[in-house]
Amino acid sequence: MMTTAEATDRKTSKTTAAQVRATGLRPHRQPLLTNISAARWLLLGIVLASVYFFHGFLVPVLAAAVIALASWPLRQRGVYQFGVGRTLTATAMVLILVCFLVIPIAMALVYAFRELREWINWAILVNASGAPTPAWMIDLPQVGPWLDEQWRTYIGHPGGISEIVQAVSGSNIGTIYRGALTAGSLAFHLALTLLFMLITLFVLYRDGDRMVAQLDRVGARILPDRWDRLSRVVPATISSTVTGMTLIAIGEGVILGTAYWIAGVPSPVTFGVITGFMALIPGGAPLSFTLVSAYLAASGSPVAGLALFLWGTCELFIVDKTIRPLLVGGPVKLPFLPTFFGLIGGVKTLGIVGLFVGPVLMALLVSIWREWQREISEDEIRLAKAPSTPE
Repeated sequence: MMTTAEATDRKTSKTTAAQVRATGLRPHRQPLLTNISAARWLLLGIVLASVYFFHGFLVPVLAAAVIALASWPLRQRGVYQFGVGRTLTATAMVLILVCFLVIPIAMALVYAFRELREWINWAILVNASGAPTPAWMIDLPQVGPWLDEQWRTYIGHPGGISEIVQAVSGSNIGTIYRGALTAGSLAFHLALTLLFMLITLFVLYRDGDRMVAQLDRVGARILPDRWDRLSRVVPATISSTVTGMTLIAIGEGVILGTAYWIAGVPSPVTFGVITGFMALIPGGAPLSFTLVSAYLAASGSPVAGLALFLWGTCELFIVDKTIRPLLVGGPVKLPFLPTFFGLIGGVKTLGIVGLFVGPVLMALLVSIWREWQREISEDEIRLAKAPSTPE
């Protein structure tokens, strides 16, 4: 008489034989890819394809994310304290950014480019007909005669600037001038990037809290022990870094640019914009106003040069001792070397947006490193306090 187990095996074998006759394939006992493994590979493929197709939007998305994290406390006040809806708050935040940040910076850059075009026109005129050595350069003590000789040798005669430019860059001055004029074609690309950034920023302001909640769930699954601390360090680090760098750079550019105009520096807007960008680099602002002060002193205005230098020194002392510690009060204060590498690497990779993204990434790396060091120190203290077990 057949047992129950034998009947089950015979029924299974009949079913398998029927499947083989129907499909012509023999079933595998173990699949090559499990469901979880297949899902992971599929997710990785989708992510790589998305990066390939949408890498052109990386710059505006990163810029929007950095701005949103830096200004998130203002958004939270508008939504929860004042009772304004998410959509209205997002619209107001984007309009404030456009009115008080994008438009003034764009106007300053346009004015600076106009002054730069006047410099290029002057260089072309000097290159075409030559020019005598400026009087202030001849009157410089000790080096005046040497500068006069160098000017007459390399710049003063017709075609001198073209020879210098061609020797340095391999191109003639006409090519460089035409390239500078056609650089305006990049304005459309920049405007399009700015539009994408504003749209992304609006979405982040409106639905950012929902995105954060989803990231918290995923992060808690991936890093259950560290996610709570790292997820709070990241926005605080970005907010302090971007807020401190941006506000201080804009403030120093405006204040020192006004001082340049009062002191009689030619093209004060251009030098103010340059000083603002240089203020993003440690030591850049002191270098800028020191060189401008030296130019004023050498050009026959020593009192104005000395006054500008003293004003810049006092302003920098006040900023470094009072304003900077208040603005840059986050958990990470970057040393000089990570800040420098972040600026150079960011500009090389992402352009002007890299001025902010690069230092932020370096700040995140430093914060993660310090978090690990803190955990190691806590473990060492815990082991030191633990009672030793007798042998």
